[in-house]
Amino acid sequence: MKAAIFDVDGTLLDSMSVWEDIGERYLASQNITAEKNLRAALHTMSLEQGAAWMKEKYQLDKSISQIIEEVLKIVSDFYRFEALLKPGVKKTLEWFKERNIQMTVATSGNRELTEAALARNGILDYFEQIYTCTETGAGKDEPLIYLKAAESMQAEPNETLVFEDALHAAKTAKKAGFVVIGVYDEENRKNISKMKEVCDCYCDRMDAAIENIRLTI
Repeated sequence: MKAAIFDVDGTLLDSMSVWEDIGERYLASQNITAEKNLRAALHTMSLEQGAAWMKEKYQLDKSISQIIEEVLKIVSDFYRFEALLKPGVKKTLEWFKERNIQMTVATSGNRELTEAALARNGILDYFEQIYTCTETGAGKDEPLIYLKAAESMQAEPNETLVFEDALHAAKTAKKAGFVVIGVYDEENRKNISKMKEVCDCYCDRMDAAIENIRLTI
């Protein structure tokens, strides 16, 4: 292996929960107790749809755009001040660094918030580059972000490890010829069996993959 690409949310950072309970967090900030099934109600909605639904459901005296702005502020604060590393991340990154394996980030998230969270947790400097789906122009249902990241490290897909927690992203990377390491995240636990089928290696924590990787480097 010549290079490694890392997803952020659910892989490097324990951050998926903020998206799962953002409705509860927002209503709590407004001193409103959320109903028990709020998470399920908002699950399939876009940010705009969710804001409109909460405005009507909880009779919020705010515009939809104001609700969206306040929701995004909560998310921003979470990344800047709260989001922590997943278990084994620092050990894994240090292991790659010691072996001169280049590393980049490929995320569906916001660049500024990603950089803030990685810097606060002391791992930003491990990475050569950060690629975002927005800047790349395609989501992780397409391999473009992985291909660009590998190209920047002058590595072919079959020479590059991709660390992911999400099934759709793992499938995309695997289909494009990358060596895929699946990392467990609580929010994606329903897809464990499918992840084990798709990934070259699947582990409960990132550093558990090192023994397998050592055989190929």
